[in-house]
Amino acid sequence: MPATALLRLFHLVSPALPVGAYAYSQGLEYAVSATWVHDEETTFAWLHGLAWRGLGALDLPLLLRLHSAWQQPDDAQVQRWTARLIASRQTQELRAEDLHLGRALARILVGLDIADAQRWVEARPAFATMFALACVRWRVPARETLSGYLWSWSENQVLAAIKLVPLGQSAGQRLLHRLIDEFPAIVERAATTPDSEIATATVSQAMASALHETQYTRLFRS
Repeated sequence: MPATALLRLFHLVSPALPVGAYAYSQGLEYAVSATWVHDEETTFAWLHGLAWRGLGALDLPLLLRLHSAWQQPDDAQVQRWTARLIASRQTQELRAEDLHLGRALARILVGLDIADAQRWVEARPAFATMFALACVRWRVPARETLSGYLWSWSENQVLAAIKLVPLGQSAGQRLLHRLIDEFPAIVERAATTPDSEIATATVSQAMASALHETQYTRLFRS
């Protein structure tokens, strides 16, 4: 990958990217409240499961298709895969999060002279829709796009866990180190998943996210 493309990918996955991802725990806050997640090992088990059965089984295969659709370009396919990803969000909070992050990234990309993002600012883009667009325009290859997206999600989730469980900074680094070891296999499986097998199997996250909607005290929006 060209050096400039790699640096653009770093820009896109940086926690400094102002899309508001830090405000969402994706059900982790309720899982901690219910003591399903309560230490480093249970945090790893939670994130490992979501990475394989959530991101790796749903988001990444669809991200790959969105990347291909933007490359062709094929607007109908961009619309199709975006709609499928949004429809696959299992709770109101998870759907609202994806739409918020997607619109926020669309506004950022407009400011970075990616004109194709303009019409999505007031539309219903998934975060992956705009992430794929940025990677195509910045010449980031498909596999690296998947890895970057997975890294961005993992870092945000670990940062949420550090606040919620709570965990120390060293524990957070150990978690990221262990998750990174899983990335190549998760990306490989996502890249070879046929259309008919794209789905999520994260029942505990769906329950936690739904219950979080009425949780009495909350630090996060999901």
